[in-house]
Amino acid sequence: MIRIPEIKLPLDGTEQDLLRYTAKQIKTDAAAVRSLKLVKRSVDARNKQNVHFICTVDVELDNESAFIKRNTNPKIKYTVPYEYRLPPSKKLKARPVIAGFGPAGMFAALILAQAGQNPIVIERGSAVEKRQKQVTAFWNGGTLNTESNVQFGEGGAGTFSDGKLNTGTKDGRAGKVLLEFAAAGAPKEILYQARPHIGTDHLPAAVRNIREKIISLGGDIYFDTKLTGITAKNGAVTGVELQTQNGGTTALETRRLVLAIDHSARDTYEMLYRGGLVRIEQKPFSIGARIEHLQTLINRAQYGPFADHPALGAAEYKQAVHLPNGRGVYTFCMCPGGVVVASASEEGGVVTNGMSNFARDGKNANAALLVGIGPADFGDTHPLAGMYLQRRLEQHAFTLGGSSYAAPAQRVEDFMLGRASKRFGDVMPTYQRGVALCNLSACFDREIYDSLREGLLRIDRSMHGFAFGDALLTTVETRSSAPVRILRDETLQSVTLRGFYPCGEGAGYAGGIVSAAVDGIKCAEQILNSSL
Repeated sequence: MIRIPEIKLPLDGTEQDLLRYTAKQIKTDAAAVRSLKLVKRSVDARNKQNVHFICTVDVELDNESAFIKRNTNPKIKYTVPYEYRLPPSKKLKARPVIAGFGPAGMFAALILAQAGQNPIVIERGSAVEKRQKQVTAFWNGGTLNTESNVQFGEGGAGTFSDGKLNTGTKDGRAGKVLLEFAAAGAPKEILYQARPHIGTDHLPAAVRNIREKIISLGGDIYFDTKLTGITAKNGAVTGVELQTQNGGTTALETRRLVLAIDHSARDTYEMLYRGGLVRIEQKPFSIGARIEHLQTLINRAQYGPFADHPALGAAEYKQAVHLPNGRGVYTFCMCPGGVVVASASEEGGVVTNGMSNFARDGKNANAALLVGIGPADFGDTHPLAGMYLQRRLEQHAFTLGGSSYAAPAQRVEDFMLGRASKRFGDVMPTYQRGVALCNLSACFDREIYDSLREGLLRIDRSMHGFAFGDALLTTVETRSSAPVRILRDETLQSVTLRGFYPCGEGAGYAGGIVSAAVDGIKCAEQILNSSL
């Protein structure tokens, strides 16, 4: 099989057109192509007058060895289909335990189950079917469930998101993640899209199917069960202490614990800090707001006269600028055709995030508009100081919104002029708990506020319309990444506690569904290696 990149395909191109263009690119007859598989497709919109697809395909040819000998394009090479191989292992004496069932914990458990290790998963939140009802009830004005919400529960925070699967990692294990999601019912397009996404409407079924696969392979998953303690002897894990939703407590023996918590598990961070068994350090993260535009504006900015072409769908963007004050301002977790969601996990705090269905067919586009901050901004050297700063910002936003989980909001024009908004413009808010129009200067320190304003202007220079006056900012966005890092060594174990594997976003080692899942796979592999 031969991989052929950089094939230009018109937006109206068919499979037969792709075959024809492929044959033309490699200077052969289409009849000589025995099979063709699309492995990557991206949109090239650099020239707004000629927006088209760029494709990479794998083909089987009649005489591949002869073709390779005469080929002069170094980008055209032999390839073999991706296949993940489990590392060799022996049966562990005690079953491994995974705390957290987001992407990192899910894939750590899946690998261990596929290796016959019968993992035990504990998840403080509920199974996805129950969790969906709990989250929807909160969005509709009900009480916040602090144990099962947008942040906590089966699938992690990514279950209520756009379900992005693109990642900056070059790790081949990302292929395992995509294949498992596709096998679990995610749209097959994720296997070739340059920027794949599952959508929050497909994610619940996919994570449920992965759960059922783990159980079928001998794993156990306990929902509504929280990690409350770790026992150790001679610098090594010996067990875990758990609490169920009804307040009951229990203990499990284990010699391998994967900590795959969400980056919002603040009580777990505090438990780890008090216990003194592991080393925790401050980590930079970002704060800001959700910015909403009309999706039609984003489509025009990205695709020009092709904005309404049905093959393109809702346009997305990713922007970043560096300011003279040394800070970076960037967009994160962009949700085309999506909504801004209420994502609190603690009473008395407002947290925003974004979510899209697979079709991305909503009226608005939204993204986090963030400013990077670091330990110098935390005001304290305490390892959890960044976490406490997040909490203060969220509580302040709660108060500004009227103490009802409504979120403070402001039109971009008013934000730039430093005046409170009195009305909405073309962009109406999608945040389900309602918004309170105000002056967002009250939400941030002056330097952060000024950085957001400068960042808006600079992004607008490269993406005209980003600073559109009727665009809407909704605050506060604080949960883009963990505010701490739990230190680990080259074996991915804690530097001070053997058998303890800090993993994924909550431990400070990932930033998205795929990177967290890959980190979970790597931790599982280290556990398997340790069994030999």
